[in-house]
Amino acid sequence: MSGGGFHVHGPHDHELEHAAQHGDHKSHAGGIAVVTAIIATIGALFAYQGGATQANAGLFKNNAAIKKTEASNQWNYYQAKSSKQNLSELALELAPEARKKFYEEEIKRYKAEKGEIKVAAEKLEAEAKDWDKRSDSQMHEHHRWAQATTLLQIAIALAAIALLTKRRWLEYTMYGVAGVGVVVGALAALHI
Repeated sequence: MSGGGFHVHGPHDHELEHAAQHGDHKSHAGGIAVVTAIIATIGALFAYQGGATQANAGLFKNNAAIKKTEASNQWNYYQAKSSKQNLSELALELAPEARKKFYEEEIKRYKAEKGEIKVAAEKLEAEAKDWDKRSDSQMHEHHRWAQATTLLQIAIALAAIALLTKRRWLEYTMYGVAGVGVVVGALAALHI
């Protein structure tokens, strides 16, 4: 601008004025590109979390299977003691008086051993249920992460379509879908 009310526009001023009047598509495209990069980064983090929770669910399910096997072994041991106790009870009925005391002691011993075995088996069954519950929780969380990641991938696709078609409504839809994706990711992070 020069003095005396005479106004001269430079080339840069002309470009700014044109962008303000007609909308600057290059600047707009750059903004969508930055948002897309941010969405992709968040999506990568969500995908990592989804993979981690899926791996945890598998490990926890494996731990549950191990505990179930250990509990089954204990119940088999319990059954073996029951069989020995039954044989001792039968022997008590058939044994001469001099041997009855021995079989009475054997019956008491088997009953005591069975009680300890039963406690151990029930404890292992409870641990197996706990591992199953933890596995189910991790799978639920995995599904949340997967849903969030999918929504962010859809938002990225919408961003590309919005850039190519220059449709504002697609851009707004992209922002909405990305927002929902971030909310679902937050639910996963909060274990909801």
